[in-house]
Amino acid sequence: MKQYIYVLILCVCALGTKAQDMKTVFIAMPDQYIPQLESAWRKDLVDLYESGKEARLKNTMNGYSQLMKLTANYLLLQTTERSVVEMKLFPLVNNTHIICMLTTISAPAPDSRVDFYTTEWKPLAVSDLISPVSADWFIKEDADKNSDAYKDAMAHLDMDLIKYRLNPDNQTLEAVYATPLYLGAKQRNDITPFLKDTPKVYTWEKFYFK
Repeated sequence: MKQYIYVLILCVCALGTKAQDMKTVFIAMPDQYIPQLESAWRKDLVDLYESGKEARLKNTMNGYSQLMKLTANYLLLQTTERSVVEMKLFPLVNNTHIICMLTTISAPAPDSRVDFYTTEWKPLAVSDLISPVSADWFIKEDADKNSDAYKDAMAHLDMDLIKYRLNPDNQTLEAVYATPLYLGAKQRNDITPFLKDTPKVYTWEKFYFK
């Protein structure tokens, strides 16, 4: 496995030596990854943001997209009323980076997709870079799983919704269990005592999240 990851790093370094800042990466990304915004519109959003104006434009879905935050290595974009994209550059070796891209859709409870790319937008295997958290991780270790209260509460969880979020200021990625947010108030109250009140936190370790 380590040998494979090392080969992966060499490939990324070979492919991703041009665009190493978020502004350039965002403008150059293929339209298919954010179909609501074509390249020219993404450039316009950046120009508006850098000029200090509201970076908000009408998109192809007859809604509005807004660039909320842009730094040298981080971006937060409200793509539609119900969807958000986060991107961050994570360092590899020789001043190269990979892109971590989160797409979160709230319908109404949030659920995220995690993708990775080179800075030239070549897709990378997610499984080589992070181990997705399971719903079981969010259950308290000391929960009485034999109790009727636990069994009744768990019966309401018929899907797994995980919201991922990047930290703009450090090399971490958080996973939040969002399934309870789509439940009714009583069901949510029933399940809450059995859930951890902290997110799963991943830290970038040179070439993967740990």
